Amino acid sequence: MQPDEPDELIETIFRNGTLTVVGIVLAFSLGFVTHWAANPIPWQPEDGFALLPILLGIALQIKALSELLKHQCLKKQRFERANRIFMTGLLLTSGGVALAILFDFFEVSKIAKLVG
Repeated sequence: MQPDEPDELIETIFRNGTLTVVGIVLAFSLGFVTHWAANPIPWQPEDGFALLPILLGIALQIKALSELLKHQCLKKQRFERANRIFMTGLLLTSGGVALAILFDFFEVSKIAKLVG
């Protein structure tokens, strides 16, 4: 049986930089959803396939931000966990954004064929 090893800590400055990145990316993610919701193209049922990963990804980004704001996040293990949560949220959001753009592209193409 090994004695409990003390938790390895990260530098506060390093955590602050990560907090800044997470906050900025979260703001862009929320901004995209706001802009997409205001898009004049009518929503289609397939837009739900893009909206679900975007919203789940944003929820994970918020969870990561919440974890990073806690004082306990200076412990390396908790910091790395928050980073994994953030990266999962970022990948989900990115995939959803890509789907949204793809769906909008095909919708605009259909409209252009009807008009042109």
